[in-house]
Amino acid sequence: MNLLEKEDLIKEKAVTLESASAQEIIAYAIETFPNITFACSFGAEDVVLVDMIQKISPRTDIFYLDTDFHFQETYATRDTMQQHYGLEFVRVSPVITPEEQAAQFGDELWLKDPNQCCNIRKVEPLTRILSQYDAWITGIRRDQAPTRANAKKIEYDAKFGLVKFNPIAGWTQEDVWQYIRDNQVIYNPLHDQNYPSIGCHYCTRQVMPGEDPRAGRWSGNDKTECGLHK
Repeated sequence: MNLLEKEDLIKEKAVTLESASAQEIIAYAIETFPNITFACSFGAEDVVLVDMIQKISPRTDIFYLDTDFHFQETYATRDTMQQHYGLEFVRVSPVITPEEQAAQFGDELWLKDPNQCCNIRKVEPLTRILSQYDAWITGIRRDQAPTRANAKKIEYDAKFGLVKFNPIAGWTQEDVWQYIRDNQVIYNPLHDQNYPSIGCHYCTRQVMPGEDPRAGRWSGNDKTECGLHK
């Protein structure tokens, strides 16, 4: 099957899966693509999906991109979840350390060129880990940003060359928190401190009342995405 035929089949399946529940989509994804992984950022959407995956297929790989710049609360959430579920998240690191990055590109690259910083610490590591899989699962939602508004429940990810599942693409923020409350899911305590979207600590600030939930990411910059999602 060539790439065009594969994309056509995925588009057809996207219509069928649009009305399916997140759990049904995850089950279908894992059954159809056993060599699949989930990218976890330890944000609210992703802890929901960790909980679902653990209930459906606890042996499915779950990785996180360790940029070396996460909040301590994010690392603590990782540790608490590992202990609670009895799992080991796959740690994916950049090829250079923060010290090596500073030596090559100067101090505080995230201020001078945030796109390059994200490429080094997120996009390249993601490209490397996804090359080992046939499909991946993400926690993106359509109402998070205009760049995500057209996300399908299943789509072909041309950027990384594999199938991409977005089980909660149609969920609202309230849907996410309702699941967390109903299932007593562990979540990052920064969410209780006006951090609806959590990235690296250098590029994330608190969001004030009335602001867009992603206003705290790369504040004061035109940048709205780290480059992981088209």
